[in-house]
Amino acid sequence: MYKIGVMGGRETVMGFKALGLEVYPVDNAEEARRTFRDVTGGDSQLAILYVEENLAEALRHDIDRFKDTPTPAIILIPGRDGSLGLGLSALQAAVERAVGTNIL
Repeated sequence: MYKIGVMGGRETVMGFKALGLEVYPVDNAEEARRTFRDVTGGDSQLAILYVEENLAEALRHDIDRFKDTPTPAIILIPGRDGSLGLGLSALQAAVERAVGTNIL
């Protein structure tokens, strides 16, 4: 059975645990890289992995490996400090690739 996970700062991800999601709290970019590779590698059961936007820059190359694969879908979410606009930019790029033009 596939799972849904959330990776980010402890304050951001712990609320998702109550919803039954797998949570991966990380404190810095290096820990985020290790955790990301662990949870997406090998026989990963993740269908969706939500990643806090402030970690996306450090994980750019790792995230790009999954851009054209069905699982896990990597979705950027804002952190507790608000949105950096990266999630919306990623969504627009995905729609543009799929449709051929930016319809958003």
